Amino acid sequence: MRLGIQPDWMILEIGYGDDSDDSLRAEVVATCGSPLLENDTSEVVDAVILWWRDGDGDLVDQLVDALTYLTENGPIWLMTPKVGRDGHVEASEIQDAAPTAGLSVTSTIPIAKDWIATKIAPRHASKSGPNKKK
Repeated sequence: MRLGIQPDWMILEIGYGDDSDDSLRAEVVATCGSPLLENDTSEVVDAVILWWRDGDGDLVDQLVDALTYLTENGPIWLMTPKVGRDGHVEASEIQDAAPTAGLSVTSTIPIAKDWIATKIAPRHASKSGPNKKK
């Protein structure tokens, strides 16, 4: 799976809507082997999938909220509509929001017909060297 999701991972999904890509969601569930958790969970999760559209509110606040559920090195996969689609989010908004939330943007890939996936990770998770967390 292109998102790097592994079997037995617990995945939190935030922002699911009628426009979210159900085939991508099914692929994530098939890969991790369990249903996606909703944001009323109290579990610590291995990754967060955050569906985000222009007009959904404050991205920094949502990223900080997502961090409260996440393991120390887990990624947030920010799913945003592609250019030209309703709800498209400018890349500059993501680039500005991530560091404000204490995160780093590590990669962006086209993931589905209408969606782009941006991997956002805790800053310490992207550092290399002898003190790297595993």
